Amino acid sequence: MDDRSARGIAAAISRMITAGTLPAGTRLPTVRDVARQLGVSPTTVSEAWRSLTRAGVLQTRGRSGTFVATVSSRQRLRYSQMGAVGAVAQDLSTGVPDHDLLPDLTDALKRIGDGRLTSSYLDAPVLPGLEEVLRARWPFAPSSLTVVDGALDALDRVIGVSVRFGDHVVVENPAFPPLLDLLQTVGATVIGVPVDKSGMSPEGLAAALASHPVVAVFLQPRAHNPTGVSMTAARASALAKIIESYPDVLVVEDDHAGDIASAPPVSLATPQTVHVASFSKSHGPDLRLAAVGGPAPVISAVADRRLLGPGWSSRLLQAVLLDLLTDPAAAAQVSDAREMYATRRAALLAALHARGVTATADDGINLWMAVDDQQMAMVALAAHGIAVAPGAPFCVTPLPSDHVRVTAGLVPTEVDDLADALAAAALLDSRGSGPRTRPHPRGWR
Repeated sequence: MDDRSARGIAAAISRMITAGTLPAGTRLPTVRDVARQLGVSPTTVSEAWRSLTRAGVLQTRGRSGTFVATVSSRQRLRYSQMGAVGAVAQDLSTGVPDHDLLPDLTDALKRIGDGRLTSSYLDAPVLPGLEEVLRARWPFAPSSLTVVDGALDALDRVIGVSVRFGDHVVVENPAFPPLLDLLQTVGATVIGVPVDKSGMSPEGLAAALASHPVVAVFLQPRAHNPTGVSMTAARASALAKIIESYPDVLVVEDDHAGDIASAPPVSLATPQTVHVASFSKSHGPDLRLAAVGGPAPVISAVADRRLLGPGWSSRLLQAVLLDLLTDPAAAAQVSDAREMYATRRAALLAALHARGVTATADDGINLWMAVDDQQMAMVALAAHGIAVAPGAPFCVTPLPSDHVRVTAGLVPTEVDDLADALAAAALLDSRGSGPRTRPHPRGWR
């Protein structure tokens, strides 16, 4: 152990836990024993233990001692590893929109108070007026279109009708952790393709398709979560040209950011493209609505399967969404939110770059920040009451450097104090300038 500060001790213990050297349930030596072995004061070890406990890594059981926290089956999911553990002063781990920037639903709820929307089980699953508006907004002419309960519900249902155990699928690397969890649940073999500033790598996609019997390609065309990259039209065209040689490969596009994305809508628009348009981040997470459009066999299979469960997404909520999409005042609120998110991203990104931190935040609400050591960064930020999402759950295979995801959309424009804390956590020597590197022990993840 080179660094015997409280921060260095906490990072070393974190690495031992993630490497399996200290399994869940292990009782740690007393603070005085550790202090004596390391030649530091008990106060320094106590501070390290407090940081790890606050980060959810350790559990204190009174007189019984301090133990490595036990991980439940749910916590083994990538999705469960993204959020904060316990209460923090500033939770930037969530990836959710700012509630104050969502359009006001009051007038829409007043206007759609029509009980006839809920009078029958036999009506079409999509309100005709909403379908008309959605088709006009779609990046291509879909053969079929339906509405489901959010983007993740859409991904889950498309995977359910198109991916089987052992099937090879291509995703971006990094990718959205819940997507990776869904694919793992059905037993798919996941192949990660790198992402650059224009989107998924064409060379990586071509190599994956040539080397494996791929059944589907999953990507985020705008405001990629976590990197914030939005695919250019040229990149979409290049990827579509590659896919043309594989007519049976399904393309699933998760346009999760929707109307708060600064980039224009884009799609590969191949005959086998399924496009998911979410309205959670732009119009409200609790609306739980996303539209799915693409080839009729896939969309019909999704709609038919839903008949055995929820049947349809609430037509009352669909009517609210239709009102919001056609109301000029609501449209102006969404436009203002889009500009505010762009301002917040730019402000935090500029502050971090000024402190020598490498980060990207081109679009959407997230910022992807490189850190010298993920565990050390998480513990250091937790000690300051700041939570961010660890980068490891996003990675199909390890990236060249560690990262964390910061929900920049929740950060007001006065960012200096936060940027100082983020830079100190990102850079091991905390000086905030120049490149820093530190090798990790094998198997540390």
